[in-house]
Amino acid sequence: QATLVESGGGLVQAGGSLRLSCAASGRTFRTYIAAWFRQAPGKDREFVAAISYSGVSTNYEDSVKGRFTISRDNAKNTVYLQMNSLKPEDTAVYYCAARLSSGLLTGAYDYPYWGQGTQVTVSS
Repeated sequence: QATLVESGGGLVQAGGSLRLSCAASGRTFRTYIAAWFRQAPGKDREFVAAISYSGVSTNYEDSVKGRFTISRDNAKNTVYLQMNSLKPEDTAVYYCAARLSSGLLTGAYDYPYWGQGTQVTVSS
């Protein structure tokens, strides 16, 4: 079982950047598919990005393509989300998630392991 802890959230102006980190402990992290989701107030949790075991393959939600980059360092048991050109509509709690089975899936129900979330606020 994986324990996930996010960090790196904060307040940033529109057009700025943040890098989120997700540190994993427990079972060897390279055996997990990792993903980022976000949830804005009053909205459902939505998929942001996912990355394969090795980091070679990625999948992004359309609105973040070209602005966000997901990556991982299996030696450090950590997955990252680099967020550039941030917009006020990116404001949300960002969650790290993981699954053992293959597939860069986009449904929150497909990921059994979750972190506690980190707040990202983008001011206009």
